[in-house]
Amino acid sequence: MTQQMNETRFLVLTAAPQSGYFSPARLAELATQFPQLPAAKSLSEDAVEYALETDSPELATQLADLPCDVNWVRAANRHKKMLIADLESTIIEQECLDELAVVIDKQEVMVDITTRAMRGELDFEPALKERVAMLKGLPESALQDLYDNGVTLMPGAHTLLATLRAEGVFCGLVSGGFAFFADRIAQRIGFHRFQCNDLNITDGVLDGTVVEPILGRAAKAEILTAWAQELGFTPDDVLATGDGSNDLAMLKIAGMGVAFRAKPAVAEAAQYTLQHADLTGLLYLQGYSESQFKTA
Repeated sequence: MTQQMNETRFLVLTAAPQSGYFSPARLAELATQFPQLPAAKSLSEDAVEYALETDSPELATQLADLPCDVNWVRAANRHKKMLIADLESTIIEQECLDELAVVIDKQEVMVDITTRAMRGELDFEPALKERVAMLKGLPESALQDLYDNGVTLMPGAHTLLATLRAEGVFCGLVSGGFAFFADRIAQRIGFHRFQCNDLNITDGVLDGTVVEPILGRAAKAEILTAWAQELGFTPDDVLATGDGSNDLAMLKIAGMGVAFRAKPAVAEAAQYTLQHADLTGLLYLQGYSESQFKTA
């Protein structure tokens, strides 16, 4: 009779970038503090993993007080073949509508709507329409000004894309934001394709409406599924990441759905979460070590 072996699970701990939290001295301290841990495999001074035969909720609870992310990852199919990422507050640090609201002096009301929508307190589509309506009359040049002077990449974005592309991973950007920004970011750091919403512009001026149909929560999951099928992948082959409630559907169907610096309700619902790490944390979850990172 063949005995079924338990599948190996990796306990992955990721700290803030460049913190050096998992120094040799710290790893020795953790080994003493948590004797049930096996030998550590250092991925960098900011990340470490432990191979175990099963999850241990008790251990995870004990580790929760450490200044790091705690995730359990299956060994099987750990290196994903496709990345599907949200844009705003994930690949870039900003929410573009909130930044444009500064130009029209409506930042407070815009940020309030955005925050409530991303927490899931408001339906995404009507919240998007309400915010875009405030931009009616704004010149298209304001979008370029924001991109040139106000949009910054999330730390780790370049390294994430360069490393995954070097491994042959298909990288897609799926956003409830707008093509003006998604197109430029996709070209800048090497996404293979993007799909997102778009603004209606007439004679160089925003008319305050969004091109229909609106890409919302359900559409993100549908795009993930369609792209995976097109490329011969299964949902288990996909790494998806985002921060808002409109990302939850795609996070739930992906083999590795990671809530990245997400709103509390989103982080609670997701299987994997990163709050301390930057986007290189997505590489550590897959078992990449810093020595394997690419920067261009």
